[in-house]
Amino acid sequence: MPSSPRPAMTRRELRRRADAVRPAAGPADHEGMARILMVCTGNICRSPMAEALLRARLRDVPLQVLSAGTRGLVDKSMTPEAQQLALAHGAGATDVAAHRARWLTEPVAADADLIFAMAREHRTVAVELAPSMLRRTFTLREFARLIESVSDEQIRKAADAAGDAPRARLDALAALAAQQRGVMNPVAAIDDDVIDPYRRSSETYERSAAQLVPALDAVARALRVALV
Repeated sequence: MPSSPRPAMTRRELRRRADAVRPAAGPADHEGMARILMVCTGNICRSPMAEALLRARLRDVPLQVLSAGTRGLVDKSMTPEAQQLALAHGAGATDVAAHRARWLTEPVAADADLIFAMAREHRTVAVELAPSMLRRTFTLREFARLIESVSDEQIRKAADAAGDAPRARLDALAALAAQQRGVMNPVAAIDDDVIDPYRRSSETYERSAAQLVPALDAVARALRVALV
């Protein structure tokens, strides 16, 4: 007699399975170190590109850069197209090759100091998982747009007022960016998203990178000023 089909796993069960196949935090997870979390859907295109590129730009800065996916394809590598683009824009070959996708969970979200979502839908999921991150979660392009109008002097002054602890300095940077929401001209919400290239043409991958890289450069500038 054929067995009955198994019921589909709930979202909570899927998260537990994702956690179970991921290694525990390693020695690199230094207590007190500032953490940036990049978030997309599968964690194999946009967010790992952003992770690898930001890490390459800030290798000399005391900062951890991580990534996860709202529906992470657990343990999958970056797509070949994403790998090629990441390397072309300056990512380290070791970082690109070592990436394995993971699921975005509440502990992962809550442990970050800043969350940069690739699109508004990812920002929503991250905040739902960790409501305490509401004021420290932005889409990447939104944060870049907000912080571009803030001078190095303003960033440094706000960070210095927060003290020497890296995580406190990032809190100050997040607050400074959030303040700009009330003074800048509004833009179309879609302009704050990075297009999803997964299973699409090479031209779409190029377009996605063209949106991602300038935003990362603006973010890297702000993070360097705040933390160095």
